[in-house]
Amino acid sequence: AHSIFSPWLMIVGTIQIIYAASTSPGQRNLKKRIAYSSVSHMGFILIGIASITDTGLNGAILQIISHGFIGAALFFLAGTSYDRIRLVYLDEMGGVAIPMPKIFTMFSSFSMASLALPGMSGFVAEVIVFLGIITSQKYLLMPKIAITFVMAIGMILTPIYLLSMSRQMFYGYKLFNTPNSFVFDSGPRELFVSISIFLPV
Repeated sequence: AHSIFSPWLMIVGTIQIIYAASTSPGQRNLKKRIAYSSVSHMGFILIGIASITDTGLNGAILQIISHGFIGAALFFLAGTSYDRIRLVYLDEMGGVAIPMPKIFTMFSSFSMASLALPGMSGFVAEVIVFLGIITSQKYLLMPKIAITFVMAIGMILTPIYLLSMSRQMFYGYKLFNTPNSFVFDSGPRELFVSISIFLPV
């Protein structure tokens, strides 16, 4: 059954990567944008499973573990940011990096991990999925090239929406002059949780 339905899984995975990555920049809500990012990353998992190779399956498992940590951390930091500034829409934010440098550092680090920065688990997982689909005996050369091309487009679109999210949220001057009593940086609890999640990433 796995072998029969694997081409359909592959098609769903490629659509998932492109659709979620191309619609994510249009999301004004911070948590929605992170959620669309997660949907896009699930496409790599489906492609790894559908490649029907040990390498692809290993890449899919590593991507599941990696994105489990990264997605949880991004949602956690989005929640801690909301507790402090009470804003969820990105176009209302700006300049948060000045009053909250620790949250800015952690959020940027996990964003880099999510966009598969070399040296982090997301990069290793996506490279292993690439190798899995390239070495698969199930598919002909042209479908392999097409799938690899779609995955590459997804990897190009990911930094666009993640870096624009960081820019809208942390840079600028909207919240630069906010009173210190209104916005405060992360405490030991948030730092401990974030660093604990970041270590395996």
